Amino acid sequence: MKTRLTLVITAVLLLTLALLPLYARWLEEPFLLTFSTRALVLALAALSLNIVLGFGGMVSFGHALYLGLGAYSVGILASHGVDNGALQLLITIVLCTVVGLATGWVSLRTSGIGFIMITLAFAQMFYYLFVSLKQYGGDDGLSISLRSNLVGLNMGAPLTLYYTAFACVLAVVVWTQHMVQAPFGMVLQACRMNERRMNALGFHTLRYKLSAYVLSCVIAGVAGFLYANLTGYASPAYLAWTVSGELIVMVVLGGMGTVLGPLVGALTLLGCEELLKGMTEHWPIILGPLIVLVVLLARRGLYGLALDWDARHVQAKEQP
Repeated sequence: MKTRLTLVITAVLLLTLALLPLYARWLEEPFLLTFSTRALVLALAALSLNIVLGFGGMVSFGHALYLGLGAYSVGILASHGVDNGALQLLITIVLCTVVGLATGWVSLRTSGIGFIMITLAFAQMFYYLFVSLKQYGGDDGLSISLRSNLVGLNMGAPLTLYYTAFACVLAVVVWTQHMVQAPFGMVLQACRMNERRMNALGFHTLRYKLSAYVLSCVIAGVAGFLYANLTGYASPAYLAWTVSGELIVMVVLGGMGTVLGPLVGALTLLGCEELLKGMTEHWPIILGPLIVLVVLLARRGLYGLALDWDARHVQAKEQP
């Protein structure tokens, strides 16, 4: 049950994100808008990962694969003169669904370290596939000069792209909030706690986990679609294991298994990264220990810390 602290944090965070473009325009700082859009896009990818990692207990170390598929769906079509955003988005969804079904069907036959390594292996396979596509830039990547036109919205306009990313993040947050309270979400969380017991109760756990995995892949693909329009570029680097690692850090830092945690984690990680870059070129040496410190002191992440405080506050009120 949410009380004052988490409600205030949620309201302030969402209101700040909604008004941020106006603040950036007032300051005449286009970089702030670009940075915020990047943070929202990666937050969307982190929210997608949280569905399988936070609620399903499936540590996917290859989620960057779907971010890359979304980016290349835009890049390859744009290189052939197709800027129809609806078509690009449809291809992204279909491609991520098919690849997610195929890879998930194989990966979910295992668990633990086996699942981690298989998802990583699939991502690396596609990474080298796009490296080998010399007609689409190969290792150098593919420049996108033609931005998507999504039902009349020009994704090349910074303000339009920002609010599209914000709307997607908001939609996923609201859906996740409903999902965790619905039967599907409860079964998924129960599979994380004790899958053997759920099987004994008659639930086909593979179907639930595969459905969550495919849905997660599709949302990550949408993030890739937005990312390509933001950077004007599609690169095999988007599929690299390091990107998957960054998404995992965002989820853990913000609060694994919490609805808003990945958004908080993405904003915190990228914000700290930018601040430290302005201070020293050796910023990773500072950022690494800070992340470890947060994880040690706040086991459920930054947003999870607020949830725990609220829970203790409610418990204290209920005690005579």
